[in-house]
Amino acid sequence: MSEHEWDALTGAEEAFMVNAYEIDILPGVRGDLGEADRSRPLGELAGVLLTLVDRGWVEVRRVAPWTAPSGESGFQPGDPVARERLPAVLEDAAAWEYPDDGDWIGALTLVGTEAGRRITHRHDG
Repeated sequence: MSEHEWDALTGAEEAFMVNAYEIDILPGVRGDLGEADRSRPLGELAGVLLTLVDRGWVEVRRVAPWTAPSGESGFQPGDPVARERLPAVLEDAAAWEYPDDGDWIGALTLVGTEAGRRITHRHDG
């Protein structure tokens, strides 16, 4: 991947890529968006995310439970949400908000693909 691909990203695209690198839940992207992008309609932000999905750089998954070898409960990315379902899933305003009860199970999470990691890893540290 070229340096040009990272440099060509819009601010919103970069925010989604950073959150995918961090394997953060979807609402976390709001903290990385610039002020102008934070006020964009959710449909526009969903369109930005779908573009990254279509490029093969980001997957949208649901948070699934995980149990550590020590028996402690935790979280992990579950299976990818099917691309054809994503527009409808991303229309739900609740998907863009942190869960009220703090339980992330079932929340949408962004995961960088191998191709996406080749772009973000060029910009670590």
